[in-house]
Amino acid sequence: MTETQLIQSAKQGDGGAIQALYRLYSRRVYAVVRRLAGEDALAEDWAQETWIRAVRALPTFRGEARFSTWIHRIAVNTALHARRSRERRAGREEPLGDEFATRPAGGDALLRLRLERAIERLPEGMRRVLVLHDVEGYTHEEIGEMLGIAAGTCKSQLFKARARMRTMLAPVREPAEGMETCST
Repeated sequence: MTETQLIQSAKQGDGGAIQALYRLYSRRVYAVVRRLAGEDALAEDWAQETWIRAVRALPTFRGEARFSTWIHRIAVNTALHARRSRERRAGREEPLGDEFATRPAGGDALLRLRLERAIERLPEGMRRVLVLHDVEGYTHEEIGEMLGIAAGTCKSQLFKARARMRTMLAPVREPAEGMETCST
């Protein structure tokens, strides 16, 4: 069955076709929202919400864009909406101390871990623009429209985000042999 046939069947409520589309695109949806969420648990929730919205909106899919582009846009919009809701809610809540913070188990390559941690440490505005532009490939104009900012602001945020990333990812320089690491 072609993707077009799957989409037509899914639009008519065929559960098997919906599952096939999910299998084709679930990893991409998760990857998009994971980068914007900054943590696995949120990404899982946001990916699930993306699929709920996509299935509900499937009858309105006209095929003017590729399905992958359509679902990708829903994922980004879902993540941005959830982020804004979360920020509003966080303003009314008292944060827990660091002793309650957890990190996902399992290890990936050191570089990937360093990149993810550096992205997580970026201020929210810079992180959004960096992920949407450099990772997801949106233009400054598209990002500006999604985030409600000017394209020039987007460019500025991206420039600052890249500069911070370079600083955070700069190699740690070891002192030359025989050199003291601190003077007392």
